[in-house]
Amino acid sequence: MKPRMNFYQAAPESIKALTAVETQIQSSGLEQSLVELVKTRASQINGCAFCINMHTQDARKHGETEQRLYLLNAWHDSPLYTDRERAALAWTEAVTLISETHAPDDVYQELRKHFSESEAMNLTMLIGTINAWNRLAIAFRPVPPKAKAATAA
Repeated sequence: MKPRMNFYQAAPESIKALTAVETQIQSSGLEQSLVELVKTRASQINGCAFCINMHTQDARKHGETEQRLYLLNAWHDSPLYTDRERAALAWTEAVTLISETHAPDDVYQELRKHFSESEAMNLTMLIGTINAWNRLAIAFRPVPPKAKAATAA
């Protein structure tokens, strides 16, 4: 895959604005582990290799386990996620796939059992922001870093 453009250089003020929203969300009080799970799950749904690579690494840096990252795509069938995380992941899927789901009432009602209005708003902004980043990365194709080849001992 060949990159199409460096969108950071092409429109730095637009990227600065998106980054400012990201910074605000990071300071909103949502748990860092939840933030990284949501970013990774939305990126999986959208098929954004660059963002999956970035956010799984970030999640590990913040203490996320390999097992939870491996099972994230099948979170519905795994007992490894809390009820709060499950509500956030369901909302992530509903909002990321909004043209298909229209954010169903039952998913929203479950979200509100675990998130205040402010938290629900910040979570939804997080989902919107990662979807924007995914669209930029998919459209302009930055290439994720290649893994270093294993060397013989």
